[in-house]
Amino acid sequence: MSLKIAYSPCPNDTFVFDAWAHGRVPGAPALDVTFADIDITNGWAERSGASPAKRAEEYDVLKVSYAVLPWVLDEYALLPCGGALGRGCGPLVLTRAAGRGGTSRAEGSGDLTGKTIAVPSERSTAYLLFRLWAADVAPEGVGEVVVLPFHEIMPAVRDGKVDAGLVIHEARFTYQDYGLHCLADMGEHWESTTGLPIPLGAIIAKRSLGEETLRLLAESARTSVRMAWDDPEASRPYVLEHAQEMDPAVADQHIGLYVNEFTADLGDEGRAAVRALLTRAAAEGLVPPLGRDALSFV
Repeated sequence: MSLKIAYSPCPNDTFVFDAWAHGRVPGAPALDVTFADIDITNGWAERSGASPAKRAEEYDVLKVSYAVLPWVLDEYALLPCGGALGRGCGPLVLTRAAGRGGTSRAEGSGDLTGKTIAVPSERSTAYLLFRLWAADVAPEGVGEVVVLPFHEIMPAVRDGKVDAGLVIHEARFTYQDYGLHCLADMGEHWESTTGLPIPLGAIIAKRSLGEETLRLLAESARTSVRMAWDDPEASRPYVLEHAQEMDPAVADQHIGLYVNEFTADLGDEGRAAVRALLTRAAAEGLVPPLGRDALSFV
């Protein structure tokens, strides 16, 4: 019997899961894979505990934003591998005109007062990091927030439909092609204020699968990552097939940035980063407070 899993078509996810999805991880459960953007998987995770009439999908394993964990940890356990944490990989706030600073503590944050800012999702880690940044450097507040699919944000900023955009993923490598400028780097702000890596995307699995299966899933994800590192060319066809016409060089940059030692295992530093993000966010009233044992790791 296959386990139902959903993750994004982004290069870091297809790189991580290639060996497992194609049956090359010894002893790993077979996977029935669905591709979906992370704002969709976040929604699926949140609806998991709803009645069947309200439940759109039911997945055993999901790639979600760390920001959504406080709403889903009753149903799902956080796996300590397969996700995305790192340094120098945080979301960016982009504008058409160059800001006065361009760093996480830029005075240019005032440029957002009364302006329209497009974000990829209000449940995304990117949005959480943006709100924490704004609480620190723009206490006067920012303007109206609108939600757009992440691939529409840079064109909307370029075309003047919004004043600024919060971008993720490979946009770090391509925003200058749109004639845009970096007003602020959410990751720089996070790292400078915490000293911790940036938590972005998590792998969660249904608690109802049982502890033994959850441990097997964690080990399968860890092995799949290591196999991808050992033979990067094996995953290339899968990565490029789903990379949405992304330049192969950009796909490689994407993988290099988002797949790292924290993907193989969160470790103490990764665990501290996740706890810090959700504790800070709860203190700002952005997410529900976590119970003492809510972030139990397999």
